[in-house]
Amino acid sequence: MRKSIVSATVVGFVGAVALGGATTTAQTGQGAACRDLPSWSVLKQALTAATDLGPSNDNGGLGLNMWGTLVNRDGVVCAVAFTGNSRGDQWPGSRVISAQKANAANAFSLPALALSTANLFTAVQPGGSLFGLQESNPVATDAAYAGNPANYGQANDPMVGNRIGGINVFGGGLALYNASGALVGGLGVSGDTSCADHNIAYKTRHNLELDYLITAGAGGVAGGSRKDNAIFDIVYQGGGDAAPGAGQMPGVSGSGFGHPSCHGYSAAGNAVDAGLAGGLPVNR
Repeated sequence: MRKSIVSATVVGFVGAVALGGATTTAQTGQGAACRDLPSWSVLKQALTAATDLGPSNDNGGLGLNMWGTLVNRDGVVCAVAFTGNSRGDQWPGSRVISAQKANAANAFSLPALALSTANLFTAVQPGGSLFGLQESNPVATDAAYAGNPANYGQANDPMVGNRIGGINVFGGGLALYNASGALVGGLGVSGDTSCADHNIAYKTRHNLELDYLITAGAGGVAGGSRKDNAIFDIVYQGGGDAAPGAGQMPGVSGSGFGHPSCHGYSAAGNAVDAGLAGGLPVNR
């Protein structure tokens, strides 16, 4: 039986995320712009619980530490956290990638339509309907790399309070819907394979109690009870069999919103990642 991703620690703090609770970012010095989102400490605990580097880890990745970023509906960074003991315990480049993912998921989701960054992969490929999207909103490098690196991932990360911009088109970015069904921003997670990033982001959002897509009446390309889940339906060249060159990109996604497998470019790889995605928390 798959281990519950809401640990005892998480159960103790998620209730405080509600508006007006004691742990909102507005009450920790990050301003009214972030009042609808959890604080840095709540993000860090939720992300750490979802990452779960113990033997029961079922994220399907490399078992690495992670970065996570929250942005509000206007794309302002509200919190940046990591799961390791220090900022060097995660890929340094994943800090800004996590912010890009948060921005992209927020920027291309609506009250009635949730799109994860995993859902964008196929459409931005050459010939796709959104080709070039990833070039459309560059990262604000002055915000991304400002300040003292010693503060990266802390409550006073220099990105906090700035609009980071950026578009990322692989797994790890999700829109955030509160208990009233309102779309309040985005979450980005980075630090492992793109499929594991998506899985960890889905669990983190659930831990934060910001996955009320059903309450919101939001649609999603994945449908069902996980409306913005990753879809693994790309048929790779040669079918991913043993023929020379088989299993290489590009491929064709039946839904038009497919994401590459991280367990081999083949039907078997798709099945592994689809199974992991199918075990993620259902939307509230």
